[in-house]
Amino acid sequence: MGFDIGFFGAFVAGILSFLSPCVLPIVPPSLAFIAGVSFQDIESGEKDAGLRILRAAIAFVLGFTTVFVILGLAASTVGQLLNQYRDEIAIGAGILIIILGLHFLGVFRIALLYREARVHTRGRPMGMVGAYVAGLAFAFGWSPCVGPVLSTILVIAAGQETALRGGVLLFLYALGIGLPFILAAAFLERFKGFMQKFRRHLGLMEKIIGVFLIIAGVFIATGWVNHVANWIIQTFPQLALG
Repeated sequence: MGFDIGFFGAFVAGILSFLSPCVLPIVPPSLAFIAGVSFQDIESGEKDAGLRILRAAIAFVLGFTTVFVILGLAASTVGQLLNQYRDEIAIGAGILIIILGLHFLGVFRIALLYREARVHTRGRPMGMVGAYVAGLAFAFGWSPCVGPVLSTILVIAAGQETALRGGVLLFLYALGIGLPFILAAAFLERFKGFMQKFRRHLGLMEKIIGVFLIIAGVFIATGWVNHVANWIIQTFPQLALG
């Protein structure tokens, strides 16, 4: 399939989504919730608590990855059907993405995107199936902050030549969110310490996401995406190998 700058961008977008202000702070309580353990159990070294969290995290990631890949396949298929209106759709989508970027930069606030999802840690263990279902729910709107970045990736997926490429694009986006999530589960105590230090940078991350969205919106609206990708391949031909 070769290298595609859009694939790398999708993976980076997933990481940015994970680090967003309304996802990162709720990762530890979410992990505890889907595994059915408390922080006291974790800190006291309860037997199998860490393993349960890791298993639940993997099932959770598989859940939202399933939905994202399906969305990628569907976006590419729809994009092919609407190919005759591609320029108009690209301009409209680009403008919308720029507006979302301005929201993250604080130029104005869109109330719907300013909410934070909250997860309570009490409850019985969900089990692998329950954690997978929770992952499906996450993909359909657990955190409003994921929406703008996800929408940008879906627009790019809609422009892919085949449904398979659209699915791969969304798989890499899900991987960008999922790998940090699984690592956080595997090293939860260390991650909690990292999060305490990183919390003061959440505002900066929000602005980085805003810049990312504005650049992506401009590229999509003007049709520069392919030109930039071609320039990168010509400048770094080794990236085209594979």
